[in-house]
Formats: sequence, C-alpha cells, structure tokens
Amino acid sequence: MQYRKFGNLDWPVSALGFGCMRLPILGTEASQIDEDLATKMLAYAIDHGVNYVDTAYPYHSGQSEIFVGKFLKNGYRDKIRLATKLPCWEVKESDDFDRLLNEQLAKLQVEHIDFYLLHALNKDSWKKIYELDVLPWTEKAIADGRIGHLGFSFHDDYDTFKSIVDAYDKWTFCQIQYNYMDIGHQAGTRGLRYAASKGLAVVIMEPIRGGRLVDPPKAVQDVWDTAETKRKPADWALQWLWDQPEVSVVLSGMSNMQHVEENVASVANSGISTLTMDELKVIDQVRDQYDALSPIPCTKCEYCLPCPNGVNIPRAFEIYNQSVMYDKLEEARMDYNNWFDEDQRAHNCLDCKDCEEKCPQQIPVSEWMPHIHAVLGEGKAIEEVPRP
Repeated sequence: MQYRKFGNLDWPVSALGFGCMRLPILGTEASQIDEDLATKMLAYAIDHGVNYVDTAYPYHSGQSEIFVGKFLKNGYRDKIRLATKLPCWEVKESDDFDRLLNEQLAKLQVEHIDFYLLHALNKDSWKKIYELDVLPWTEKAIADGRIGHLGFSFHDDYDTFKSIVDAYDKWTFCQIQYNYMDIGHQAGTRGLRYAASKGLAVVIMEPIRGGRLVDPPKAVQDVWDTAETKRKPADWALQWLWDQPEVSVVLSGMSNMQHVEENVASVANSGISTLTMDELKVIDQVRDQYDALSPIPCTKCEYCLPCPNGVNIPRAFEIYNQSVMYDKLEEARMDYNNWFDEDQRAHNCLDCKDCEEKCPQQIPVSEWMPHIHAVLGEGKAIEEVPRP
C-alpha cells in the first residue's frame, strides 16, 4: 500500500480509500447489502493496508452505516479512520444537527467519528446550514469527542467551492468529484489545487465517474491502445489521480471482490509524478476523443443564460452529451429525472430563440430541447426522436 499526506494532519492515509456507497447487494434493492461478500471485501482491503473507510447517512437506503458499524466490531475499528457525513438536506432546524449525529453514532456503534463531512454542499445548502450555525455546533461536537475533524463534500461550481473553503479556517479536509474528464467541472483542478494550498486534505470521489470510464467506446479504447504501457481504463483513471501531489486519498466504490483486488494491485504501482509525458498525452487524447463523441458542441460558456423560462441549457446539454459519449443512456436518464430541478429541464423551453442569438457555437437550442426531453425525460429511444 502507498500512503500519502492528509493535509496538515500528522497521519499517513492510504492512497486508496474504501467508499461504501456501492457495496454488493442481494437482488435489486440497494438496502439489501450482501453482508458476507461485503465483509470479505472490506477485510481484504484493510488487511492490505487501506485505512480510510467512507460511508454516509443515505448510502444503501440508510443501511451502509449500519453494515459498516457491524463490520468494525470484528476487530477493525482501530485499524482505520472512519468518515461519514451529515445529511444537510435533512436539516430543518439547528436541533437536527445533534439528532442526526447521535443517530449516526448509534448506527455505526461508535462513540467517535474520525472525519465528519457536511454532505454534498452547494450554494443553497451551505447558506442554509451556515445560517443555522453549523460551524459553532461542529466545534462543540469536536470538543465533546463525538467528531474528530470537520470537512465537507461538494457539488457545485468553483466559485462556490472557493467561498466555502475561505469561509472557515478550521476545515481539515474536503471531498470533491474529480477525474480526468472533470478537470474543469465543479471544483475541478483549480479547486483541488486551491484546497491543497490552504492546507486541506483532498479526498477524491467518482474517480472513474460512476463507472462511466471503465468500459469505453471503441473510439476511446483505440486511443488507449496507442499507449506503450498497457493498463485497463480504470487503472489509467486511478493512476492519473495518484500522479497528482494534491490528491490525498482516492475513494473507490467497489462492488465486487475483483474491484478490490485490482485496485489494491493498482495502488501498489502508484506514485506522485510517476506518469511519463507520453502517458499524460495519451490521457489528454482520450479526453479529447470522449469530447469528440458529444453530439452537441456546447462549451458551457453560459452566454445563453439566464433563460427567460428558467431552462438550464448547458446542464441539459451536458447530461445528454454524456449519455452518448459514455454510452450510458439509463444513467443519464436517472441524472436528468432525479438530480436535475424540474423547473430547469428541457421541456420548459418556449422556443423563444433568445438563447440562439447569443450562442457562439450557433447551436439550434430550441430544436434540441424537445429532443433531449423526449429521450431523457420521456424515455424514448434516441433513434425514435427527430434530431436537430
């Protein structure tokens, strides 16, 4: 196992962390964790040096924390640092902070959580819990021993990320979505480097973009095949992250034993600045090839915003493009229908064409919107819907 610096803490973290969001399940219900297999997987990882285990209140419909708590009773609590997260969306009033934390401590069967995160912060959720005095509350929870260190996980733009980092000088760490396709998305590379420059440890989630980078289209695989060093796409994605000194630990949501064994083997061959210039160029070419597969040439310049009817045009384009470039239509539909505000979806387009006058790429936005909603919102096959 390779170990790395965890921000300003005098504690070496394993470069690979175990994310307990995608544990193996029995059947199709996320709440039905295959505890026998999951136990073997976690034990294998920890026995091979993994010392950072990450879970959260909603994972596996609330069952992930319960499983992790039972697992740690098998002599593993002292071998790892435990991370879980405050479900900010469940907070309605300040009394909810204690209620939720105490519930999590009971589910995990521990008296102390090493690393506690404010979960999935964005501009709105941060404002809400900040005004409810979450920071003074966490300081009390640290003082009474229920929490060791405070951090946050994040899903918004770079400016929001920077403002949250700057809002508090006692953050120990942050967790961001980051991979070779997300260098300019959300916190991105700028956020990674900014947080590290402020002394925060940076925990990476979605290193293979929820599995989207594992099984690439032929055009992308052809680029990988040009590399002198042969690796599986997942290994390439992980090595790219571990190559960067600002990365503290990379979480992998492993769902079978093969994932665990391969990732443990991968991290053993990792290191800072170990990729060659030629290898880094291949990764850049892979990113370019993925982008070339996008049917809509949107650069997310946002000149089209604000839409008079509230449509988030760049986001609608992004979800649709990803459905094509990663060949993951069902996952894109899930993102569109579950994680995209209905008031901002494509069906709200009124065909006013105000955005088209402003678009540097001359995209026929009003023609794309009904196509996008029919495919992502109504579940129609792409070939069944007229394309602009």
